[in-house]
Amino acid sequence: MKRAAPLAPSDGLIALAFAAAYVALLLATAGDLGYARDEGFYFFAANRYGAWFQALLDAPRAALDPQSVDAAWSVNHEHPGLIKSLFALSNLVLQKRLGLFAMEGTSYRFPAMVLSGAGVALVVLWGTQARDRLAGASAAALFAMLPRYFYQAHLACFDAPIVTVWALCAYAYWRSLRDGGALWPVLTGVAFGLALDTKHNSWFLPIVCVAHAVGLELRDRIVARAIAAGAVPAACAAASPEPPAGARRAVTALAAMATIGPLVFYALWPWIWRDTLPRLREYASFHLNHEYYNMEFLGRNYWTPPMPRAYAPVMTAATVPVVTLCLFAAGLCAAARERLLYPLACAAALLAPAGGHRARSLSAARALAARLRPPAHDPGGTALLWFLAIAAMYGAWLSPSTPIFGGTKHWMTAYPFIALFAGAAFSAAVRRARVGLRALLLARRGSDARAGAAVRAAALARGPLVPALLGAAVVAAPTAETLHAHPWALSSYTPLVGGAPGAANLGLNRTFWGYTTGAVVAYLNEHVPPRGTVYIHDTAGQAWEMLLRDGRLRKDIRGVGTVAGADFALYHHEKHMLGQAYQAWVAFGTTSPDHIAGPDGVPVILVYRNRVR
Repeated sequence: MKRAAPLAPSDGLIALAFAAAYVALLLATAGDLGYARDEGFYFFAANRYGAWFQALLDAPRAALDPQSVDAAWSVNHEHPGLIKSLFALSNLVLQKRLGLFAMEGTSYRFPAMVLSGAGVALVVLWGTQARDRLAGASAAALFAMLPRYFYQAHLACFDAPIVTVWALCAYAYWRSLRDGGALWPVLTGVAFGLALDTKHNSWFLPIVCVAHAVGLELRDRIVARAIAAGAVPAACAAASPEPPAGARRAVTALAAMATIGPLVFYALWPWIWRDTLPRLREYASFHLNHEYYNMEFLGRNYWTPPMPRAYAPVMTAATVPVVTLCLFAAGLCAAARERLLYPLACAAALLAPAGGHRARSLSAARALAARLRPPAHDPGGTALLWFLAIAAMYGAWLSPSTPIFGGTKHWMTAYPFIALFAGAAFSAAVRRARVGLRALLLARRGSDARAGAAVRAAALARGPLVPALLGAAVVAAPTAETLHAHPWALSSYTPLVGGAPGAANLGLNRTFWGYTTGAVVAYLNEHVPPRGTVYIHDTAGQAWEMLLRDGRLRKDIRGVGTVAGADFALYHHEKHMLGQAYQAWVAFGTTSPDHIAGPDGVPVILVYRNRVR
């Protein structure tokens, strides 16, 4: 694969433009997106943290008293504090002091939006450095236009932020191997600490980095032994790059992760400032022994193990745009051919059996190695790192005990790397298309074409027309799918399974988290009587309260926790919650909802009206 020159200042501007455009798009589309259950819990926690930050400014000594710290930070202490702290500071400074947002809920969501934009920018930079500008830009566009990620990027939750911080740590580790020096290992340690204080997905980072370092060392040793044993032709041995100081650089980066990372984690999470080990054990135990929630998959409701091993690959195929998956597969195969076949040929030569067959085996291996040629020098082991980052996240779902209740969000940290492989494949396709276009133009001009015609054909092939047309063709479908899915992203599925209607027929989950209440606020505002009551079903109380504070719901509409006696009842469709619909039927004396909303005619949220009252 092509490797480009170091980053230019314009590359930073391109990345910044991608980030700014993405954040602007998220802000523009946040107004009709309801609040998820988890957001409601984090609003409450952020308010407690915000009060502590204010106390820290007003009376630092009192705020740092252990009892004061614990009183604030014990709230939602099953999750680290970094991202909730950003929610709190954004609300405290950007909203309450500066009044930047029309809706208060957006002030809590804004840090996650910014981090999501930063993640898109990081994909631009990494793709540009590892391959070329076209690969970086196309990878970023494909990553940004993933419907489920686009939804998560709006939320005051941790799932989109951990994608960015996880990729940032992997990128800093990659730069440590590629560039050496002291700066990037230190940044790797800092980024790892930030990831630890974001979400427990960070626990996979050391596994990926250690496996990557071991893989590079094995590759270098195999090739070196093959050269020393004469199992590789002399020309190939001469062309093989000198083995980099990869092991030493990897150990330096890993040492920084092991030392700096925990210090950053400790410093940024006041909850673990005392009783550190017991509280860390409690935190780890909560996630290692997490309770199981319900999730529908292929018509069956899963609540307890064994969970379906096919869940992650099937849901990825059903929710990631097909063109992105095809380009990813092409990029992965190209990288495997370039990076894996040569070391395998060297290993085959070393392992050739003794005796009469050895000469023929060795000759075949030498011929294969000569045909393949050594891959280009890549001290960062780029393709291997990208692959391991994907494999580690999907590997967890090979266990039948891994919960599936969170849907696609639990392996979203793999998505930047899927997009990077896809971007590399797109760049390679553009290069091939340019060669083919130039040959076609020259052939049409005839064999006696003048030199000027050849120059013009080459200029047209090299110009922006080819990447612009191919780029538009590739990005059009993901963009259309993503924007069409909003604000129903957890109900969205790709044409591969027939879209939302096909997925509903297949028995794939239609929604969870109770966020689709935001899609029926106009109906409720119009039809609920003054001081009327609404049974809010799966919507968290704090999420409902935020709709009121935003002004999206009338202030006099009251949310209640039971169907009996309510004027209206919401029902967010999930297989295991059908009983909630039955209760509304009995309480209201009707099986017919007064209002139905959902994408492409698929019922996702139903509103029942009590006409007896």
